[in-house]
Amino acid sequence: MSDESSPIRGRGAASNPANRFEPLHLERDADWDPDRDDAPKTQFYKDDSSSVITYNSSPDVGFDASLNPYRGCEHGCVYCYARPTHEYLGLSAGLDFESRIMVKEKAPQLLRAELTSRKWRPQTIALSGVTDPYQPVEKRLGLTRQCLEVLAELRNPVTVITKNHLVTRDIDHLSTLAGDQAAAVFVTITSLDSKLINRLEPRTSQPRRRLEAIQQLSQAGIPTGVLVAPVIPGLTEPEIPDILKQAGAAGARFAGYVVLRLPHGLSDLFEEWLGHHFPEKRDRVWQRLRALRGGKANDPRFGSRMKGEGIFADQIAQLFEVSVRQAGLNRHASSLSTDAFRKTGTSEQLTLFD
Repeated sequence: MSDESSPIRGRGAASNPANRFEPLHLERDADWDPDRDDAPKTQFYKDDSSSVITYNSSPDVGFDASLNPYRGCEHGCVYCYARPTHEYLGLSAGLDFESRIMVKEKAPQLLRAELTSRKWRPQTIALSGVTDPYQPVEKRLGLTRQCLEVLAELRNPVTVITKNHLVTRDIDHLSTLAGDQAAAVFVTITSLDSKLINRLEPRTSQPRRRLEAIQQLSQAGIPTGVLVAPVIPGLTEPEIPDILKQAGAAGARFAGYVVLRLPHGLSDLFEEWLGHHFPEKRDRVWQRLRALRGGKANDPRFGSRMKGEGIFADQIAQLFEVSVRQAGLNRHASSLSTDAFRKTGTSEQLTLFD
């Protein structure tokens, strides 16, 4: 057995680090070939969760309720802050997170039940707050689309966050909600460098396609913004002005950013990735990251975990603010409305008159 790893084509992580909750873990053989046919294939498992709306009390995010049709994400973004959540399932935050996906097949039905419950108080739902609702399997399963159909029927406001052009497939439902000021979409753009994206976010839409998504959504009258996330000091930071400029030209109305954060074992995964793809920049990137986090790889404190602290954090904030103004973007998205919410959908109401 060996602790060494090598990049795997089409994957962000190159290994399965030990689960922090488990005493045992598996390592691949030293002679394993990452380009062979037996490279990790994506597997899908049924998730029999009894509810789909989750709540948070974090002051760092702009929503209290979120909906995640999937657990794990095939996009394979090596830095993803959600990776450690797979450890609660007895899996690894590495390759397992992007190759073993939990599917909530009953998500649309559960969502309808929760929204029509007497306990539900209309509020904006983030789709999604953890893993991307438009990851590759969504094209086949359509769970996100079915959930949007429920939200559109009941007119419950939703904010969508995605890196995938597939969101444009659902312009019909998003337009319905936008007509009642009940929909907004954030398209995340980490970099405009396609080669970098292929390594950093291997199964996401290319930057060009994300800009096209912003354009199509905006032209359909759906409030659309760009999320520059994560900003990686010493690697993607210089691209902030160009990302905002091109997103604004495509029709984005507002913008936000998040500085890279590496909770739990993500620091080892990201350091491994840097060593494989950018060994000449590794020391500089790590020095900047630690400078943002008080000498650590991560700072979980509210108020600083998304932006960092210190001189480099101030420089990023200033660069972002200047670039936002130059691109003609608003700093924040407008608030969504719950005024049009209804407990019963159109199809149910029509039966009353039949």
